[in-house]
Amino acid sequence: MRFHLPKGVARAGTLAVALTLPLALVTPAQADPSPSSLARSVKAQLVTRHLEAFQRIADANGGTRASGTPGYDASRDYVAGQLRRAGYRVTLQPFEFPFFQENATAAMQRVSPNPRTFTPTPPDGSLVGEFATMTYSGSGDVTATLQNVDLQLPPPPTPGSTSGCEAADFAGFTPGNIALVQRGSCDFRVKAENAQAAGAVAVIIFNEGQPGRTDTLQGTLGVPVTIPVVGTSFAVGQELAATAGTVMRVATDTESEIRVTHNVIAESRGGNPDNVVMLGAHLDSVVPGPGINDNGTGSAGILETALLMSRLPTVNKMRFAWWGAEELNLLGSEHYVANLTPDELARIKLYLNFDMIGSPNFAYKIYDGDDSDATGAPAGPPGSAEIEQTFARYFDTLRLGHVGTDFDGRSDYGPFIAAGIPAGGLFTGAEGVKTPEEQALFGGTAGEPYDPCYHKACDTIANVSTKALLVNTGAIVHSAVTYAYDRSLPGAGGARTTAAKAGAAAVTAQVQATR
Repeated sequence: MRFHLPKGVARAGTLAVALTLPLALVTPAQADPSPSSLARSVKAQLVTRHLEAFQRIADANGGTRASGTPGYDASRDYVAGQLRRAGYRVTLQPFEFPFFQENATAAMQRVSPNPRTFTPTPPDGSLVGEFATMTYSGSGDVTATLQNVDLQLPPPPTPGSTSGCEAADFAGFTPGNIALVQRGSCDFRVKAENAQAAGAVAVIIFNEGQPGRTDTLQGTLGVPVTIPVVGTSFAVGQELAATAGTVMRVATDTESEIRVTHNVIAESRGGNPDNVVMLGAHLDSVVPGPGINDNGTGSAGILETALLMSRLPTVNKMRFAWWGAEELNLLGSEHYVANLTPDELARIKLYLNFDMIGSPNFAYKIYDGDDSDATGAPAGPPGSAEIEQTFARYFDTLRLGHVGTDFDGRSDYGPFIAAGIPAGGLFTGAEGVKTPEEQALFGGTAGEPYDPCYHKACDTIANVSTKALLVNTGAIVHSAVTYAYDRSLPGAGGARTTAAKAGAAAVTAQVQATR
């Protein structure tokens, strides 16, 4: 990852950022109004009022704004109401999705030999225990003999265990037993469904054992299953596998059903409909918390941008999206892109994504459109490098350092990249750990997560850096106005020869995150 600090600029520890955006920005060629005039009008209270509304909504609805809950519906209605009053054409796009909620802390015990109770990961994610209920696990309380299924111990040098990936792995499985399987080369869903079909009453999936694949698994099955499924660390799995005839108890209390949620889509009344500039952020939280940083911040940033731009006679059509069910594997944006016609896809010239832009231990991260960091996925579709540079110019003009971040498939740009649409955006970090180099650039604390409340109940309005939120919202305004008046958009008429490769890489990265 590269680090960039403009020449002669002080480190973050000596840099003061006021609660209004202080500096004029570069005015792009061909822009009718100056982006700097709108960016300077961004004030912290204008953006945080939306976060305060999201917090009130969560407080009134059991502490959550997750898709499929009243908290999400109220968030949807708040955003849609603000946009309608500003004059946008607003569409609520419904779609069905598999809802999941863990109602109570799970239990996993070794009954015999050597009885032991394992530490659970609670539903609110307040700590990571020795095991965790997998998303879309069924409910149940079962006590049965544990049976190993095609394990590779010691683990192979590189990831690739096929434990539980084939029905043949369960040829000698005794119905009524609990299946012990190992992470590896196929989805967790495949392992769970094969075990269920073989008559297993529960499934324990343990991490594979290579460096980086030893911690407690907190995965998703993607679709509901009817039996309890939990993930454990490699150490726990290895311990359980060592003794034949072990009797285990596994108990989960979950809710899993098909529900309806909505994307919120707002479009400007003016602008060239053949040149659509699109900005998006996911609106939903996880079930355990209110999701104010993740992703009330991105939602608030693009909402305030839309409101500021509502009366501008833009050259290009502006489209803003608030995605539902992102936390369940990008379901809202996947649904939206999958239901566009080829002609509708071709009209979208670029997509800008904003997911977590106010992390308390933040770094200013710009999606690496040109793959100059040479990390993970390759470069985005043609035009993505230009988008990255647009954001970089903003931070350079404010004399703020910035770093790249990989298109790793974890947010809503993924479906757009897969469709060949140039993409970019901003990110301030999630559960990852801040480096010493980033501490030197941005302040904060090295060795600590960017967001210590990521996917937890403590992701409240107190979990947001107002400084990062303000600076990044200014960047959103700057990029939106730049492209609203750009007559030669990055994706307009450009060849998309690398789109399939980039899209496949993003999708592959996304799928691997569930294995």
